[in-house]
Amino acid sequence: MSGFLRVGKIVNTHGLKGEMKVISLTDDPKRFDELEYVIIDGEEKKLLGCKYQKDRVIVRIEGVDTIEQAETYKTKIIEIPRENAIELEEDCYFIADLVQCFVYDTNGKELGKIDEVIQTKSNDVYWIKSPKELLIPVILDVVLDIDIDNKKITIKPVGEWQDED
Repeated sequence: MSGFLRVGKIVNTHGLKGEMKVISLTDDPKRFDELEYVIIDGEEKKLLGCKYQKDRVIVRIEGVDTIEQAETYKTKIIEIPRENAIELEEDCYFIADLVQCFVYDTNGKELGKIDEVIQTKSNDVYWIKSPKELLIPVILDVVLDIDIDNKKITIKPVGEWQDED
């Protein structure tokens, strides 16, 4: 497990005084209200404030006072130390911990590792890109066990939940 969790991606500047538009990478964008500092490029930066605009968070970081300074942060990822993460409910996991887990079926067959977690309205979907592309719906009838410590997820055999072509 990584010592940091991604909470946002800076996508643009906002105004002339160094504010930046951020796409939130958390389930609750209001999470930014509770942060005193963030990590950008491995450096701790004090978060001076944030406000919300439609689907974006507007942040102000100490030492960034002009649009030109803010411009240098475009495309950068905002992280927080894992110990500052929110407490998850039982059977809930951070996406960062799920990605790179290996998926096996109950017969012991390795299906690949999770490359991405796609979030949909009804349920998440684990996307394995190789050796064979596979989209796994994260529902109780399919995903049987998640062992983050051993990076192992166990699912029902594919033929039992997916129509094979």
